[in-house]
Amino acid sequence: MTNPPTGSGSEVSRPRSDLGRRATLRRQQLGLTREEVAARAAASPGYLQYVEEGAADPGIGFMLSLASALETTVAELAGGTRELPAGFGRAAAHPEVLVLSQVECRERLSTHGVGRIAVTIDDAPAIFPVNYTVADELIAYRTAPDAGPAAAAGQDVALEVDHIDDAFSQGWSVLVAGHAHVVTSPYEIRRLEECAHTGPWVGDGRHQWIAIHPHRITGRRIRVMGAHAPSEATSRG
Repeated sequence: MTNPPTGSGSEVSRPRSDLGRRATLRRQQLGLTREEVAARAAASPGYLQYVEEGAADPGIGFMLSLASALETTVAELAGGTRELPAGFGRAAAHPEVLVLSQVECRERLSTHGVGRIAVTIDDAPAIFPVNYTVADELIAYRTAPDAGPAAAAGQDVALEVDHIDDAFSQGWSVLVAGHAHVVTSPYEIRRLEECAHTGPWVGDGRHQWIAIHPHRITGRRIRVMGAHAPSEATSRG
């Protein structure tokens, strides 16, 4: 095991490697402190900090211990599953399906994230991923006037947001149904711009706001007894 480099300590801590980002995210999902994970992995908190924030290249022995401590797999930590769709984990033995309340649904939608908008184009259904923003009762996203998600304007549409935790074979989904329209009011556009936490992941040139007025919000959660609840924060984009 390589010793972490020493420094002044004045630099703001932040993950600097894919492994560090994945390890930090997984630890936060489990609600564990760095000290708790270090104890589980039989490592020092200082080395775990180096793994999370530095450019560590740990051996397979530590990776196995860390994966066990984080209740996941070496492949997940190393990014070997990053190109696979969610849901490759095995189904749990005794899952429980819960209906989410309106409050729980809105908590999971929170302020922003990535969801999928379902629209009709040329009399055929189509689904597009979008970076959405929540502003009071509105759920809105930016797109280009000629892009697929812009077809939602003037339609009754559905927006689906979810989070899947393969390690525990559990997760949740929230479905928003409502009428969509193009936002033209300068005041509303300014308000949405102020609420937006990120631009569209697909790049610039998408300045048309589409807003959804929800008339129904429903959600479900798959829970596995004895497992940690999946983190809502990872669905936010």
